[in-house]
Amino acid sequence: MYIIIVGGGKVGYYLAKQLVEDGHEVLVIEKDAAKCQQITDELGDIALRADGCEGVTLEAAGTGRADLFISVTGDDEDNLVACQVAKNKFDVRRTVARLNNPKNEVIFKKLGIDTTVSSTALILANIEQELPSHPLIPQLTIKGSGLEIVEVKVPPSSAIVGKRIGEVLLPQQCLIALIIDEEGVPRVPASDTTIRAGDEVVAVTRRESKDALRLVLATPARDTG
Repeated sequence: MYIIIVGGGKVGYYLAKQLVEDGHEVLVIEKDAAKCQQITDELGDIALRADGCEGVTLEAAGTGRADLFISVTGDDEDNLVACQVAKNKFDVRRTVARLNNPKNEVIFKKLGIDTTVSSTALILANIEQELPSHPLIPQLTIKGSGLEIVEVKVPPSSAIVGKRIGEVLLPQQCLIALIIDEEGVPRVPASDTTIRAGDEVVAVTRRESKDALRLVLATPARDTG
């Protein structure tokens, strides 16, 4: 594959290094001369000193034949512009953009960027099980559908503990697809499957229904005593 990477900082460098080692043809576009020199010294003649947001640069880079275009600069606006130019002017089939601010994900998706990667979101995904205010962990966005696959660990205090799935009123267009118990045993749920404390519930939901689903799965039971 021919892969273009915009941004030769640490992320771009190590990404290029791995891709070169995997046998791909790689070009890194970077404005900083010192970073370009480091890439050339350590990875070979794969660095182009230029602005990856400019059409003339992408034309010189042969973007029209690229299989994959990745922009990983430290500026979300630059990553968005670079990917848009690659996609709209050079018809690159797949674009990937680094997100420094995860709140920009929606606008990136609306403007046609195929894949976004946020280090902030990835870190949160690894700690959110320990954060009571964020029990719902996004695992996968289903492209073009507005649907996400999410995971939540049912806390012992949840109102749904001990209930059968058929008794749980889920938000519209939400579906519980899999339950993994505390021993790691997966179960395909049926309407009479009982939800237990500590179960990992994997669900499919629309993005706008995530908060409602969070409430259903994690809201504590009322104290009737």
